[in-house]
Amino acid sequence: MSVSSPVAPPDSIEQLLERTRTIAGLCFADLAEALGEPVPDDPRRAKGWLGQLLEQALGADATSLPEPDFRALGVELKSLPLNADGQPRESTYVCTVPMHDTHQLSWERSWLRLKLQRVLWVPVEADPDIPFDRRRIGTALLWSPTAEEETLLREDWEELMELICLGRWEELSARHGQYLQIRPKAAHSRVLTAAHDSDGNQCQTLPRGFYLRTRFTRRILDHHYART
Repeated sequence: MSVSSPVAPPDSIEQLLERTRTIAGLCFADLAEALGEPVPDDPRRAKGWLGQLLEQALGADATSLPEPDFRALGVELKSLPLNADGQPRESTYVCTVPMHDTHQLSWERSWLRLKLQRVLWVPVEADPDIPFDRRRIGTALLWSPTAEEETLLREDWEELMELICLGRWEELSARHGQYLQIRPKAAHSRVLTAAHDSDGNQCQTLPRGFYLRTRFTRRILDHHYART
């Protein structure tokens, strides 16, 4: 792969998928070199580096905007780190949890549902025994949830949002939700945001994010890759 200029957003799904085929099989160092980007010395301090590299290689154009990564195509990009057995190694961050005006929010209009309507999953090696720069990029999958999968996510979302609407922040933990969970989304515990408690009073709490549990992403892998 050779890249001499910034990659323009793809014009079509077919063009996007062709780009994924171009980078499939490359190790992180090869892709970084093609894009003129240095490989981090310590991957533990480079959270988000690979996602940004994939965005750059494939032409994602949403940057930090509250839109799918490929805006014209309505496609969200998610890397999927896999262990030595080819199974998801960690939960997948989707989006932030709404902290205000939650009583009028429906599943159909939720940011979470919009984000998951069309996802380009890019499996990547994450076995700690493989040097970070030598880990490889796998074959991408363009996925949309089935009716059953959307029902599973909706049930979890409604259960979690009920606690949020009632201001029961102290009860929320990563144990809630079968396929979807909420976890703190902040650099450290001193980062707080405004919310309302169970009595309707304003309070300060940790920002939180929605994450897909590995049992959900494992379902996707088992369904789409086990057959090939």
